[in-house]
Amino acid sequence: MTTSSDKIVVTGAAGKAGRAAVTELLEHGYDVTATDVSAAPAGLGAPFLRADLTDHGQVVDVLDGADAVVHLANIPAPGLRPAARTLTDNTTMNAHVFLAARTLGLRKVVWASSETTLGLAFGPETPPRYVPVDEDHYPHPESTYALSKVLSETMAAHISAWSGIPFIGLRFSNIFTDEDYRAVPTFQSDATSRMWNLWGYIDVRDAAASCRNALEAEATGSVNVIIANDDTIMERPSAELLAEVFPGVEIRGRLTGHETLLSNALARQVLGFEPRHSWRRGLSA
Repeated sequence: MTTSSDKIVVTGAAGKAGRAAVTELLEHGYDVTATDVSAAPAGLGAPFLRADLTDHGQVVDVLDGADAVVHLANIPAPGLRPAARTLTDNTTMNAHVFLAARTLGLRKVVWASSETTLGLAFGPETPPRYVPVDEDHYPHPESTYALSKVLSETMAAHISAWSGIPFIGLRFSNIFTDEDYRAVPTFQSDATSRMWNLWGYIDVRDAAASCRNALEAEATGSVNVIIANDDTIMERPSAELLAEVFPGVEIRGRLTGHETLLSNALARQVLGFEPRHSWRRGLSA
C-alpha cells in the first residue's frame, strides 16, 4: 500500500489528467515529481523534469528514487498521430515505464489505460454486446490507439507477475474539464453524436482522484478497471437513448434514470472509487 509519505512520479504532467493528478496528490500530502516531454505548465506546484519516455535511460533517471508512479503519458487518442506511430510510441513508453519500475523496485504502478479497449467506437455497425459495458467486454480494440492499451495491459500483467509489483490500469472514459463541459448543450439534439462511448464521461477531478485511490488501494497482480461517472453526458434517460440508437442490445439488470452505461462497479469495489462531480450539478460542483 502506498502512503502519503511516499514519493510519486506523475508522467504526462502537462496533460489535463496529469495536471489534475499532480494537484490531487499534492493536496493529499504526497511528495510529487512531475515529468512530461512538453514544457512545465504554469503553476504546477511540483518539481518538474522534462523527459522523453521513448528513451529508456531517461525513464530510469526520472523514476530513480520514487516509491510509485502514476503513468499518464501517452498519445491520448486515436487520430492525433499516424496510426503506426500511435501504436509504437504508446507501447514503447509503457514498456519503458513498466520495466523501469521492475528494475528500480517501485511499490506500485498506476497507469492510464482506456475505455477504448472495450470496443469503442460503438456505432450502428459495431454496437456493444450488452450494457452496461463492464470489464468482461474486454478486449475489443478498434484502433491502433486501443490496441496499444490492450498490448500494454498484457505487458502489465506479465511484468507484475515477474516483479510482484501491483499494477492498476485505469480505463478512463472521456475526460471532461470545465472548458469541455461548455460543449454539452450541443450534444443534446442528436443522440448519435456521443454514441461512440455510450454517452460516457469522467470529470477530470474524479479521474485524478481515481489515481490517488489506486495508489492507496490494497492490490496484488495486475488489475484494470473502468473509470466513468455515475451518469451519462445526456439529458435524456439512458434507456431512451438505447432504445433509439441501440434497440437490439441486451440490457443486463435494470436501468434507471441517467445511469452510466460504462459500469464503474469494479472500480468502486477494488479502489473505493466514488465519482463526486457531475455536469448536472454545474461546473463548480
